[in-house]
Amino acid sequence: NWSEKIDVQAGRTFAGYGFMLALQNLRPRLVRGEQIELQAVGFTPKPRIVTVQISHVGVDQMKMSDRLLEGDRFVIHPKIGAIAGLFVHVPDTLIWLTKPPAEFLRWEGPVAEPNDPIVRVDLVSGAESGPAKPVETSDAR
Repeated sequence: NWSEKIDVQAGRTFAGYGFMLALQNLRPRLVRGEQIELQAVGFTPKPRIVTVQISHVGVDQMKMSDRLLEGDRFVIHPKIGAIAGLFVHVPDTLIWLTKPPAEFLRWEGPVAEPNDPIVRVDLVSGAESGPAKPVETSDAR
């Protein structure tokens, strides 16, 4: 039997869709400018825990199914050690949430392993989607 044990901390360790759920709860703190560290389960190819830094970087507009939608963009940045960073590049994952109540709008990142292609998952399907573009805003989000 193959077995790998990882130390999962309740409420601090997430994988995949779990980050969207965490962002819904952390959104007010992040929008105020706080950067929050959590733990992510990564697959390289065996499971590993990596610290990630989450931040809010702005409001974007994006085209989805012939609609122009607006959402808060959050970055999940893996904090890879200097030595490991020489051998592996782990791209940031981006998640967009709608205005409160915060709901899923878009996700971009590698599906499983760090060298997987970047994939985009949109809330609204149907027609081709476009890249997210920063929006100038003065309202308090």
